[in-house]
Amino acid sequence: MLVLPKRPGFVQLGLKAAQTPKQLMNRLQYRPKTFEFFTSAADFEPDAFKNLKTAITFVAKNVTTDIVVHHPMSYQGIHLDQLLDPQRETVAYNFLQKSTSDLLDLATDLNIRVLIHGGYGSDSATLIKEYESITAARETVFARLDTLVRQGNGHVMIENGITPSFMYGDPQLDEQIIHHQLPLVCDISHVFIGLHGDMELTMLALKRLKPLIKHYHLVDSLGQQHDSLPLGTGLIDWQRVLGELNPTASMIYEVPDETDATCANMLSSYHYLRNLETKLIESRGTVNG
Repeated sequence: MLVLPKRPGFVQLGLKAAQTPKQLMNRLQYRPKTFEFFTSAADFEPDAFKNLKTAITFVAKNVTTDIVVHHPMSYQGIHLDQLLDPQRETVAYNFLQKSTSDLLDLATDLNIRVLIHGGYGSDSATLIKEYESITAARETVFARLDTLVRQGNGHVMIENGITPSFMYGDPQLDEQIIHHQLPLVCDISHVFIGLHGDMELTMLALKRLKPLIKHYHLVDSLGQQHDSLPLGTGLIDWQRVLGELNPTASMIYEVPDETDATCANMLSSYHYLRNLETKLIESRGTVNG
């Protein structure tokens, strides 16, 4: 078992896995400060949902109480976007509503947090066309998110996509997010991709939304598509990002391995960021000295 070093600073180890015992035990041996459960539509079958609750309880009792459950991304091949319409996309919309309600009840019962996407990517673009304008689409998204946050009573966080209906980095959209005071999850690669690899605009978005961010997904990217790279292997300037992370927020490293059974890329990404943080602390100490 790898023994992770304890060093000063706010960069923490956060890991993600599905509820399967093999994935759980692989991640939990490293004693993450934050643990995020990935879920799929299959987890909302009655027996599977009971197993999910059991797994969450196990993690809370044995490793950490800082637990996030990621709402399913899709149902029958359709992204569970907030723009789904009850008449046009009835089946996916109904699953979105029921699964969200189930997770909100679970979050209240177990005192955990639930991550819900505000938007996705290509599917969102198609859905936007079903509305009379991008303004109308955004109004629908914000109305639904406001309702979810109110219903969640402190347990809900909203993640950014790479779609004009809900992304970070568009100044007008950022101002709406700030106006609505949404509790945010910031996937930094999504910001970077949504802004077409522009690091300057990415930094402005991170700074602008920093007070609202409760949780980070740390993952690198080349800035053109959803590529999910280990930290230090893409084009994101992590030294600059470090200076704009909200120190009160939690974080996970959302970097997959070739197999879901292992988390080597998550661990290497954690070490990469911790090393950057250590060098930054040491350089500040040298300057102050």
